[in-house]
Amino acid sequence: MHPFFKSFHYAFKGIVHGYLTERNMRFHVLAIIVVSIAGVLTGLTVTEWCILFILFGGMTALELINTAVERTVDLITNEFHPLAGQAKDLASGAVLVFAFFSAIIGMIIFIPKWL
Repeated sequence: MHPFFKSFHYAFKGIVHGYLTERNMRFHVLAIIVVSIAGVLTGLTVTEWCILFILFGGMTALELINTAVERTVDLITNEFHPLAGQAKDLASGAVLVFAFFSAIIGMIIFIPKWL
């Protein structure tokens, strides 16, 4: 297989692994499905869909990065170290910040249409 196409294979393998092993990743995928159904039923505009797809991609990517940080820290040390804990906390904090602001954007998009 050409190295260019191999990189897609490895990336897809990482996404599948994240989905199969990470509870939060499965939660985010469920949220994407629920929001997408709500979007279809609500009749979102093309612009609103584009915003949601950016949020979906960002959330999924951040969750994968968070998982990669956790795995890397676990690989480097089995002992508790404050910096290891901080690295994990910071990565999960990034996911939480993005999820929080994604929810606010979702409310800005959906609530006026439902009222």
